[in-house]
Amino acid sequence: MFFAKTQMVSPEKALPGREEPIRVPPRHEVLDAPLAPPYPDGAEIAEFGLGCFWGAERKFWQTPGVLSTSVGYEGGYTPNPTYEEVCSGLTGHTEAVRVVYDPAKVSYEQLLRVFWEAHDPTQGMRQGNDVGTQYRSAVFYRDDAQRKQAEASRDAYQKVLTEAGHGPITTEITQATDYYFAEDYHQQYLSSNKNPNGYCGLGGTGLSCPVGVASAE
Repeated sequence: MFFAKTQMVSPEKALPGREEPIRVPPRHEVLDAPLAPPYPDGAEIAEFGLGCFWGAERKFWQTPGVLSTSVGYEGGYTPNPTYEEVCSGLTGHTEAVRVVYDPAKVSYEQLLRVFWEAHDPTQGMRQGNDVGTQYRSAVFYRDDAQRKQAEASRDAYQKVLTEAGHGPITTEITQATDYYFAEDYHQQYLSSNKNPNGYCGLGGTGLSCPVGVASAE
């Protein structure tokens, strides 16, 4: 067992990691799509952190228009970390989900709605009973358009949360860094062929996010 860290490790104290990337299956367990690049022509990528990535990934692969998903580690310092290293709090990463989607069928704003409503973005370095920097909420934007949409959706949802008595959103909205794939056994962990009744610590606030409404005005 590793002690759950709630303070971000500094770069100089982060674990050294390794050069060899973790190998992942070639195909998605549920969607039968590529897990790693190259992705289908026209596909776009979105990356989020919203607590334990098992349930988070399932939320997105169930979303119409999503072509592929995977789980990994992002936002830290250690290259190619293992799950145990990330859970130690000594890599700086959060558990992340990569969403590969068809923008003609689902918009980035719609994915942001799934993101905000699937977890409680006000909890800081935790998500429910899962405590540690690896469970922090994050949006990793890949271009300026994603950044602007993420910030607009955050501001719109903050109004809803505040009116309902919740505190400030602690989600970090930051430029995407290296995304390191998690181990094979984490990919599509809650699929019917693996652990359909496995642990899912995800729990939203029960409040709808007005994504798309604010931007349309």
